[in-house]
Amino acid sequence: MPFDFAPLLNPKLPPAAGKFGGFPKYNFVGGHNDGSSIPVQTLADAVSRALLREGDTLATYGMQSGPQGYRPLREAVAQILERRAGMKTDPDEVLITGGSLQAMDLVNNALLEPGDTVIIEEACYGGAMTKLKKLGVDWVGVPVDGDGMRMDALAETLDSLKAAGKRVKFIYTIPTVQNPTGTVLSLPRRHEMLKLAEKHGIAIFEDDCYCDLIFDGPYADQRPPAIRALDDSGRVVYCGSFSKSIAPALRVGYVVADWPVLSRILAQKSDGGTGAVEQLLLAEFAQDFDAHVGNLNKVLKGKADALVEALEAEFGTAAEFTRPTGGIFLWVTLPQEVDTTRLAQVAAAEGVAVNPGAEWSADPESGKRRIRICFAHPPAETIREGMARLAEICHREFGVPARGRNVERS
Repeated sequence: MPFDFAPLLNPKLPPAAGKFGGFPKYNFVGGHNDGSSIPVQTLADAVSRALLREGDTLATYGMQSGPQGYRPLREAVAQILERRAGMKTDPDEVLITGGSLQAMDLVNNALLEPGDTVIIEEACYGGAMTKLKKLGVDWVGVPVDGDGMRMDALAETLDSLKAAGKRVKFIYTIPTVQNPTGTVLSLPRRHEMLKLAEKHGIAIFEDDCYCDLIFDGPYADQRPPAIRALDDSGRVVYCGSFSKSIAPALRVGYVVADWPVLSRILAQKSDGGTGAVEQLLLAEFAQDFDAHVGNLNKVLKGKADALVEALEAEFGTAAEFTRPTGGIFLWVTLPQEVDTTRLAQVAAAEGVAVNPGAEWSADPESGKRRIRICFAHPPAETIREGMARLAEICHREFGVPARGRNVERS
């Protein structure tokens, strides 16, 4: 008889994972990117040069740079942040992590306790809420409009929580190309957020993982400076990643913070160091970073245009959205009668994968008729076919949309 592990398993474990059976035909979930835009030859050349030059440093944990990560990569991160986000950064205040998810875990564990409260955007990265829930932390969502988180609503929320005796630790925000809405927090609102954080004695956790992916609109030539770049108090902890700008599978991110808090974040990182070859590669590739991002954004704009055209053709006015100016997601609102959780379940069984809005909303009820569509990975023709199929399924289940390509649906 095979050994039975069931009695030995931690009862707090999540449900068992299923085996990966490959992507569905029409895959619009996850944070995948465009495969043809991965600069394979440039990366291969970069890692070859780096390994031939410094491969002997693999004999030590930390590659002779210490637990914060490979020093040349930290220097490259500092240069990229100053050049692209207006943020002067000391490489000694950079910690290299195993992707932004590890960065988020480290920051959360350093700052949060059960019963704490965190401010988030009303539509928010689902993974962030999952991690807060696991820690026993409450969250409160603040409405977002075309210029990002609304500061009037943030001020009201903070005052209300203070009056209720709630212990708010920080504001978690994705200010530049927000996930899932794609909005960019305006410069005046960045300043106002800092003022409100100072007034209430709280920190700001700035997640800037999508900040380089701006391909249209008023910020295409120059994004607003990072919130941390505007702060002189040290209250902003900054998180970035190479996953969305280069390749998700590389799993390299970073945290930037003043040393008093970074030293407490670093003390928790007990993994022996982030992948060494990836760090060598990225430090060497940094000289090609700007050109690569420029090329990637051209591809993403083409796919965003294809998605918008497909939605307008297949759903008409039944699908409400703002044309994306950056990022890899589109946040779509469908009519009241559509339950996107059910839609996503039915569509997935028929080879169309989308994220139901309830999983990306601070209040699941408010996301009940919204979906998040990732457009970065599928080719344009697959996007068109997938949206046509999704419209067919949605009409069959909910009677929406009534028309497609100017023809009544039977």
